[in-house]
Amino acid sequence: MDDLKNITTPYYMCDESLLRANLEVLNRVQEESGAKIILALKGFAMWSTFPLVKQYLKGCTASGLHEALLAREEFAKDDENLEVHTYSPAYKDEDIEDIARISDHIVFNSPNQLFKYRERVKEIDSTISLSLRINPEQSSSPKDIYNPCGLYSRLGTTLANFDERVLEYIDGLNFHALCEQDVDALEDVLKAFEAKFSKYFRGLKYVNFGGGHHITKKGYDVDKLIRIIKEFRAKYDVDVYLEPGEAVGWQTGVLVSTVLDIVHNGMDIAILDTSAEAHMPDTLAMPYRAMVRNSGEAGEKSYTYRFGGNTCLAGDIMGDYSFDEPLYVGDKIIFEDQIHYTFVKNTTFNGIKLPSLVILREDRTLELIKEFGYQDYKNRLS
Repeated sequence: MDDLKNITTPYYMCDESLLRANLEVLNRVQEESGAKIILALKGFAMWSTFPLVKQYLKGCTASGLHEALLAREEFAKDDENLEVHTYSPAYKDEDIEDIARISDHIVFNSPNQLFKYRERVKEIDSTISLSLRINPEQSSSPKDIYNPCGLYSRLGTTLANFDERVLEYIDGLNFHALCEQDVDALEDVLKAFEAKFSKYFRGLKYVNFGGGHHITKKGYDVDKLIRIIKEFRAKYDVDVYLEPGEAVGWQTGVLVSTVLDIVHNGMDIAILDTSAEAHMPDTLAMPYRAMVRNSGEAGEKSYTYRFGGNTCLAGDIMGDYSFDEPLYVGDKIIFEDQIHYTFVKNTTFNGIKLPSLVILREDRTLELIKEFGYQDYKNRLS
């Protein structure tokens, strides 16, 4: 695309048509199951796309005051039917009143926190909905770092720590146990959740199934998800929420970078103007190997390169990739599926420039939404 030549790398580019396709899938789940789906800002917070997203989803779920402010200001400001849910492992005294003013639902992580803040919250907004996050102690999350139900997890209340006095004050229960997983994993979690906590469902208005549902991934059994939700709603006479993040941004865009230099130390190493550490953090934390357009595994094609980031961290490595033709300084490298859980976790480590944000509109025109510079780095420091 010729327009891309005029945009300085690195940059993330979100394809609006691909985003809409994901939203159509999620909306089908809503319409056929009766569930409400809200956007988890921790996974996808490109608020310049919210005019599109809110045509489909019912609100946002936030992980604290600042995400809740973004949800209220940019997603739900002009529509009272769009909801803002806020959850935090623990709230701070100086934040809770502001959170209560902008949230429709507040989720508490423990009975202690609920008892501490419920009166202050209700004094500010008597209509606000309160709920408790549950740890069903069942998860098949692929990595411990992303397992909210792992050993000694701080996230959610276990059955052993459940205080029945909360039932007088809550409207719902929440659980979150998945990480980019299929509906069979949800089914297993639901069995454990029901076995331990269904005796407390009477009188609840809703149950939130959390996030990690890989609904928009090819091969996901959407029909089974719809069936499970419908059966749960009918069985317990409650509303159901889902709060995916990655399923919204899944495969909707790329990170584009440029080869700055090629050095040789036992193998060819291409240094890029991006960074795994700063711009693709989950490639190191998960870890996983990001796909690169037109590449193969190391040795699969004629020319193999190790991709390294432009920081001083020795381990700032994206991986080894092979190509049919040799790479040259100035070539563009396109990392696939880099919209969810990327720029929401960016850092300015080493003062490296944050990637710009670009949208490929549905009419196939490009719009540069945001470009970052020195002040973005400086203003984080003192």
